Amino acid sequence: MITGLNGIVIIVGNYGSGKTEVSINLAVQAKRAGRDVRVADLDLVNPYFRTREARALFDRMGIPLVLPPGQYMQADLPILDPAVAGLIRRDSDLTILDVGGDDVGATVLAALADALRNRDATVLQVINPNRPYTDTVAGCLRVQAEIESRSKLKVTGWIGNANLIDDTTLEDLYAGYTFAKQVADRSGLPLFGITAMGALAAQVDPERLTCPILPMQRQLVPPWLKAGKI
Repeated sequence: MITGLNGIVIIVGNYGSGKTEVSINLAVQAKRAGRDVRVADLDLVNPYFRTREARALFDRMGIPLVLPPGQYMQADLPILDPAVAGLIRRDSDLTILDVGGDDVGATVLAALADALRNRDATVLQVINPNRPYTDTVAGCLRVQAEIESRSKLKVTGWIGNANLIDDTTLEDLYAGYTFAKQVADRSGLPLFGITAMGALAAQVDPERLTCPILPMQRQLVPPWLKAGKI
């Protein structure tokens, strides 16, 4: 489990990185650990896989989820509920902001610059080497630069998510870890952890890693599939 995350944690990443699954699972695991957790869905870019799809799970667990107003739930427009700014200003153990992909989503985040001013924030970029644009170290750093330029915030660390959904193997995870470590070393920023979906988490040899593992259950699925039990 990834530990040491406190206050405002902003999860960013390009399309297909898996950042929303990371956001959901981080929130759930922190809540299970007895922490006060709040989540804001700022992903107004991708209409298919958003944190808001886990709202029933969050309701059951007592995790407050701030969403855009109802009429904008399916809009791809940078419209932000003022409640998001209030959420940022309110103290809690962990406030997770799930931000849309690439520099477009980061532009939405920049709209909250006033609310984030004078507040410490951890900005974690999720990288998946199996997706376009982040399949090289240079590509990951390029996406980082785009996000930072638009959001006026600095990425402070990485989460590796070498995910091929149901086709992911243990060797994929180890290769993804090596890749994420290379990105971290090149950038000079810490690798906060890597993800492992489902039963694979129990098969990972921790001696081969120098970072924590975030075990994940898939929550964002097509209507004909069932989400994993958390």
